[in-house]
Amino acid sequence: MAGFAETEVDMEMMRETMEMKEAVISYLDRSGGLARLVRDCEAFGGSQQTEAICRFCVSVRPSEVMDTDARLGDCVLHRPLQATALFQSVCFLAIKTLSLIKKIHTENQVNVVLRLVNLPPLPGYSLDLCEFPRGYGPMRPLLVEGLVVAMTRITKYTQGARFLCTEATCPCSTGFHHIRVHAPGATESATVRSDFTCKLCSSPLVEDVKFRVLGDKQLVEVIHASAVDVLGVQPPCSVRFQSVTLFLRDELCNSMKIGRLYRVVGIPAYVHQWPHVIWSVEASSIQPWGPKRSGIVSGNFRSLLAATACSPWRFSAVVSNMFGSPVVPPGYFSTLKLCLLLSLVQTEGDDAHPFHHLDVLALTNDSLVIDRLMTYGLGLASRGIRHQVTREIQASLSEDAHGAGTANIHGGDALLASGGICLLGDLAIYRKDKIDALQSALETRTATVFIPGKKYGEDACQQLSFQIQCNFWALDDVATPTKRVFKGNSGVVGSVEMGLVPAQIAEAFGLVIQCRSDRYQFPLTIHTLRQAVTPGEPLYPACMQFTTQDYQELLAYARGLQVELSPQAEKMIHGYYMASRRVRSMLSVTSLRLLISLAEAHSKLSLRTKVLQEDAVLAVLLCEATLTLKYGASALVLPPDALFPCALHDVESLHRRDVALQQLQQQILKFVYSYAPDSTSYTAKE
Repeated sequence: MAGFAETEVDMEMMRETMEMKEAVISYLDRSGGLARLVRDCEAFGGSQQTEAICRFCVSVRPSEVMDTDARLGDCVLHRPLQATALFQSVCFLAIKTLSLIKKIHTENQVNVVLRLVNLPPLPGYSLDLCEFPRGYGPMRPLLVEGLVVAMTRITKYTQGARFLCTEATCPCSTGFHHIRVHAPGATESATVRSDFTCKLCSSPLVEDVKFRVLGDKQLVEVIHASAVDVLGVQPPCSVRFQSVTLFLRDELCNSMKIGRLYRVVGIPAYVHQWPHVIWSVEASSIQPWGPKRSGIVSGNFRSLLAATACSPWRFSAVVSNMFGSPVVPPGYFSTLKLCLLLSLVQTEGDDAHPFHHLDVLALTNDSLVIDRLMTYGLGLASRGIRHQVTREIQASLSEDAHGAGTANIHGGDALLASGGICLLGDLAIYRKDKIDALQSALETRTATVFIPGKKYGEDACQQLSFQIQCNFWALDDVATPTKRVFKGNSGVVGSVEMGLVPAQIAEAFGLVIQCRSDRYQFPLTIHTLRQAVTPGEPLYPACMQFTTQDYQELLAYARGLQVELSPQAEKMIHGYYMASRRVRSMLSVTSLRLLISLAEAHSKLSLRTKVLQEDAVLAVLLCEATLTLKYGASALVLPPDALFPCALHDVESLHRRDVALQQLQQQILKFVYSYAPDSTSYTAKE
């Protein structure tokens, strides 16, 4: 009776397997997987490796699989190796039935890799990188969200290998009976080694090396997104962060960048590297990920926007005037505040929308106050990192700890601040090598790392470059006496004396703002005393009306706006650039990009999706002030405080500022007509 019971159980399992294979065929037919399989087989038709192993990637959406067959969906989500075997069997039958690849003889020659596109939005299918300990859960697909902090170069691994029996009379001494392919979490020794035995006669197996198939492999370290908060202005906490290693293979290599956020579907696995066992994740699919943008602007700012709708300059003026009230009294350093706000809203960029840099360098005789203001602004960035001179700004190297035999590239602060702000602080404390690295990063917008070949197991040395997509903030204390002189440092940029910073560094920054606090000493002293007497309490009505949370929501909303240049703004920007080129021969195309970036940023800050000529006017004034500090001799006759000629206390003061800016707008138009009367509208190609 026991034998009959076992037979019935086996029959039931066979019937269930056949039903799930039918469900696989139905799903592949519905999702277009069979058509992709036919196309992939055509690519293998001219390959010499069709005699050994053919690798096929199958994209799987678990929700659609569930709609086709619930048992198959459960198998895909909880028993991925069994699901892979089902898809492998179906693909082999399709290839043989349709005669797609004639030299495929056994099922072992078909290597199927399932790429799970997504997972059910349930807590059990996600892995929080802050949770410890790890490794006690099931080895099934999980969703991981994190920030890339390090990665290795691409190396080779064995996708599959053919083995033959050493016993000549054994049927397995020929053909494709013993083929080993890579499985998630397996090391190289699990796929290729010398102690395998034949499944028929138990004789030793030997590899037929001419049929070995190699693939690409890359190791990436990800960490919880909030881990970089300890590098910014957030107070230290007792949370422990530890990175997780992802294994990217073949087409997934080079799909992740240092400093970016990603959502990864992968299978956890134990990597045995004697005497250690490392918990890692074998990536199945990768998607860029970012925090949700705020779609809300506070009621106070909405009311302010409605009240200032009569002028395209007023909203940004009031927002800048009251910005940083917990640190600096309203109305002081307004030009610098405006530049910081413009830099904060211009930190969104990806492959589809290029990143427009707005770096800010403040020349001041009171570094403490300006540093506090920049630190306050750093806390409002989508990602803010304060660089310390003891850390790397570009990238660093270490030896890989997973046996890959290559270098592990760790992102510096400039790469980790991607999509945000990297605050450099006072440049006077930097050594010459750090200054040179910073200058290279500013001029090339790339982080370069040199990898010595002999040290990391390569025949030749290699130099890799990573794109920097963050804005830099820095300050230079011009009141500090010069005790050391860098080579090539003139000590003067344009009409302004520098402190300890080389002139080349100042020229590499997009915006250079002069912030002297001579006339602000008494109000700043009163502000500091009031903060000491009543710590944590709002000192001004602006602090109560427009809170830090309001500014965070405003900036988050402004970053997500997609703006478009109007013809009038294009004409003014292009005309001013052409006219300035004739006045200043040293002007480069970088200034043109700066003008466009400033105009777009001011439009975003004003919550507009169309860049007006008034936005271009403000961009021209900021650019002209920077060029005057860099090279001296302004091409326009500008007053000392062109952007904020008077204190903004009431509506009358705002009106006087509007009149002054309108007069400057007419002056810019006359300058453009005088020096570039034939200038045409700027186009995207130009």
